[in-house]
Amino acid sequence: MAKEISAGAIVFRRDARGQPFYLLLHYPSSPKTKREYWDFPKGHIEKGETEVETVKREVQEETGIKDLAILTGFKETISYMFQAKGQKIFKTVVFFLGETHQKEVKISPEHLAYIWLPFEKALLQLKFPNAKKLLRKANNLIFSPSQ
Repeated sequence: MAKEISAGAIVFRRDARGQPFYLLLHYPSSPKTKREYWDFPKGHIEKGETEVETVKREVQEETGIKDLAILTGFKETISYMFQAKGQKIFKTVVFFLGETHQKEVKISPEHLAYIWLPFEKALLQLKFPNAKKLLRKANNLIFSPSQ
């Protein structure tokens, strides 16, 4: 069975009142997923890269965001299986929590759209249970007394 390892980020920015808004990207249907869906920026770890280097590169490539601060205390891993070209693939994605002050987003051609949403609306927009779980954990960390 083939394996893939990627890294991604739950990217957020705060509004004037300090409330977080989360960045979701609209992914098109593909051989991996038959339907379009909204999710967080992520991508394959390239040889010689650390997970955090991958996150910063992928976020910049997929959104144009250069101003990304990785918050400490959040590193979550999800794993799932999918099938592509008749082959089962086991995928692991390591997620970090990243804050930006940049509101403008310039999505890459691999995405259909982007949206900034407050927590409850972002939760409703996400399709996959593991993404919803990540968002809940990220939101809890943002509102913890130490942040």
